[in-house]
Amino acid sequence: MLPCNVIIQELNNGKIEVAAINPIASMSAVNNEDIERGAIEVSILLNKFIASLED
Repeated sequence: MLPCNVIIQELNNGKIEVAAINPIASMSAVNNEDIERGAIEVSILLNKFIASLED
């Protein structure tokens, strides 16, 4: 499992902000191709999720 912290907060203007740690950056120190592939997959899924909230 990758460490993927996600923060969801309501801003003063009433909008919702979603922020997530970049799994590729957080796993870059680990020299393992399997973990790198997993981090890329998780990054793609997180970006799709966050983009879906903007629609």
